Amino acid sequence: MTEAIIALASFASAAILYPFLIRYLNQREHAQSVSEYSLESFKSKKRTPSLGGVLFIAIPIFVTMVADPLFFKSTNTLLVVLTFLGYGLIGFADDVKIIIERNNKGLSASFKFMLQLILALVFFWFYAQEISTSVAIPFTSFNLELGIFYSVLVLFMFTGASNAVNLTDGMDGLAGGTSLLALIPFAVFAYLAQEMGILYFIIALIGALIAYLLYNRHPAKIIMGDTGALALGGVLAALALVLKQEIALILIGGVFVFETLCVILQIGSVKLRKKRIFRYTPIHYSFTLAGWKETNVVYFFWGLGLIGMVLGLLAGLNK
Repeated sequence: MTEAIIALASFASAAILYPFLIRYLNQREHAQSVSEYSLESFKSKKRTPSLGGVLFIAIPIFVTMVADPLFFKSTNTLLVVLTFLGYGLIGFADDVKIIIERNNKGLSASFKFMLQLILALVFFWFYAQEISTSVAIPFTSFNLELGIFYSVLVLFMFTGASNAVNLTDGMDGLAGGTSLLALIPFAVFAYLAQEMGILYFIIALIGALIAYLLYNRHPAKIIMGDTGALALGGVLAALALVLKQEIALILIGGVFVFETLCVILQIGSVKLRKKRIFRYTPIHYSFTLAGWKETNVVYFFWGLGLIGMVLGLLAGLNK
């Protein structure tokens, strides 16, 4: 019952507040400039206000605090929430700079990456005090002890996940829907581990994301921006680490892994062979170039996200 109330409270709060945020941003023309590399059919999105991630960051944190006032006494819950907020703040700084300067440059890639690394290091410093540095291999009884190399895994997961969700955020409902699906297995893992503070937070975040998708579905009235994308990627990494589901994250976030690998392969091919592998990356744009409607591309990727969710859940339950 508590979980249902949390989900409803978070959903209702976000659903009520988003129209006010959208109106406020439209009045001040706080829209993100579209990159010169975007497809021509997506140029109209330059009028869509950004910063949609602000509400689905703030509301779940507030609802979690109300539902579990002592959540800060749980190191794991506090780490997850602060990571979510921290990566959101990096994205917020990037979005605000873009809005103020009326271009799509934002923070430099190197500076943004440095901030992501610093947050990951801070997380690891606290996390290493509480959790082992071994990784359980799904469907086996084997545990791989990484020792000091676990820190490398932490840095890779945080920077990789946050940037992967950011790459995926290019169509109405795409990143929001796939992130929502990816959160569901972690809610199950948190429940089984009796990490109730984390469970409450995940449920609150799912509720807020559902409300966000009401306004982000095609044609979107608001987009999450780097504020939401970096926060969602960061929190997925934090959840996987705290709940000891490092390997399962690869399957759960399969869509994000797919998007990132395609970009890496494309860049590598262009640099080494002077040829493209795909018509366009991030890969979701290749589908529209092949004649797919944007909504069909989004539904297809949601389907991939659903498959990854099930496979990741099975992997996480069998380790």
